[in-house]
Amino acid sequence: MTDAPSDPRTGRSSSVARLRAAGCVFAEDEARLIEEEASSEAQLDALLRRREAGEPLEQILGWVDFRGLRVRVAPGVFVPRVRTGFVVDAALSLLEGCAPGTTVLDLCCGSGVIARALAGERSDLRLLAADVSSAAVACARTNLDGFGEVFEGDLFSALPTGERGRIDVAVVNAPYVPTEAIALMPPEARLHEPAASLDGGSDGLELHRRIARESLDWLSAGGAVVIESGREQAPVSAAAFAASGFSTRILEDDDRDATVVVARLPRTTRL
Repeated sequence: MTDAPSDPRTGRSSSVARLRAAGCVFAEDEARLIEEEASSEAQLDALLRRREAGEPLEQILGWVDFRGLRVRVAPGVFVPRVRTGFVVDAALSLLEGCAPGTTVLDLCCGSGVIARALAGERSDLRLLAADVSSAAVACARTNLDGFGEVFEGDLFSALPTGERGRIDVAVVNAPYVPTEAIALMPPEARLHEPAASLDGGSDGLELHRRIARESLDWLSAGGAVVIESGREQAPVSAAAFAASGFSTRILEDDDRDATVVVARLPRTTRL
């Protein structure tokens, strides 16, 4: 800050105290990040007020650290969770040995964080991303500038028709929270993230079922879907893909409390 208190320790302790009083578990770390973002005492107070009101830290800062990358986020855009790194890991495993130019679609992309993480580890991929939210698309275009193309629209219909049958892997973090469970989510998510990025319908899997059906027209022969799921929902999600002719696996990571369904069409292509 340009006009920080003469004793930085006094300013930091004041910020920490405010955040602790607001219930922030990692108050010291958050205070440091917010103070680094603020350019004046007035801005610092404004940022602290937003955090005290429950707004996600990542939206206040305008970025999130995801697998060592600083990824832009903005109000109205879903904040990436650590668990989604497991989707990236599952996709990278699936893509081992694939040909350069393999097409990967980040569907329901939000900030584009999955595609950006893949770009950081596999520069030879052809990356596409799509989301129904204009705010998410704007954010993803910033994050994927120079890495991939981003389209706005409802699931696969966002894509140019020329992409039909060309998607080798779709990586997906579609909403999967049951509608009635939204009210039980932490206020940070429930009040400050777009409902459309959380609400997956009556059992949380409405979009999973649509993707299982609609992906058939867009995936290449032997193509695959890697989709995040709740642990208890994963067998139902996998069954929806199996009903569309996919072979399926359920992968779990206890450390990240993450579950992924990997669904694959018969292996007849380069993947």
